[in-house]
Amino acid sequence: MPRTFFALPVSRPALRAGAVRPLRPARIWAWAGAGAVLGGLLATLLFAPARWLAAATARATQGRVLLQETQGTLWQGSARLVLAAGQDGRGAPALPSRVEWRLRPRLTGAQLELQSDCCTTTPLLMQVQAGVSETHVSLADNTVQLPSALLTGLGTPWNTLQLQGVLQAQTHGLSLWLGLDRVNFQGRVEARLQQASTRLSTLNPVGSYLVELSGNDASNSSANTASLTLSSQPGSSLLLQGKGFLTGGRWHFSGDARADPAAASALDNLLNIIGRREGERSVITMG
Repeated sequence: MPRTFFALPVSRPALRAGAVRPLRPARIWAWAGAGAVLGGLLATLLFAPARWLAAATARATQGRVLLQETQGTLWQGSARLVLAAGQDGRGAPALPSRVEWRLRPRLTGAQLELQSDCCTTTPLLMQVQAGVSETHVSLADNTVQLPSALLTGLGTPWNTLQLQGVLQAQTHGLSLWLGLDRVNFQGRVEARLQQASTRLSTLNPVGSYLVELSGNDASNSSANTASLTLSSQPGSSLLLQGKGFLTGGRWHFSGDARADPAAASALDNLLNIIGRREGERSVITMG
């Protein structure tokens, strides 16, 4: 008996097992477009201009620390550093040498390395964590030496005094929380101004001074987040003392200045200018 073979109808060629279905042209262009966008974003991030860091610094410090004439990228670059009381720092002095930085991403933020030929012997290392409402910056203990003329950019009374001398600052466990409307501070900073002189007196030097900043409880936004004490060092002719505190992102300070009796005549004009004269002393208030 002859054998009968039956064949099932096939509407299109059967694909072999494991064969890859070819992409439609529309899908090819979609994947190509997505790759181009992703590549463009990656290139933008890798070669982000240094001015991005300058803008972030000005915003976080409310315009008090400015990076001008930026060069390089967000990740490695340099700029002129200016302390400013105003928004643009026009006319404020800058560090004698440029500040150089290296920014390295980390799982929880970034590590920032700063150095400047004039002022650092070892790089300053900062751990930066940017949040939605504030930025947390922790600084490894270090010592920097700054030109005292840099202070004139902060406005009154520094621009009036125009102090000259050796300014050295040491940090101890320093952390900052920088928000849109407040600055919180923990740790300690010791700033020493040695052999200070001023254009307001013919006496040179007028003395040496110590400013100590101590941070308080940064978890309480309504508390005073830092305190400041000013004291004169032995051998000073101009005797300064005072206390201050930081609250709501603003400094408040009250103190006074007196003259050593042996230098009273040489410092009389200076005492009239730096504060409100009350007898032999001059009262100094800020904020």
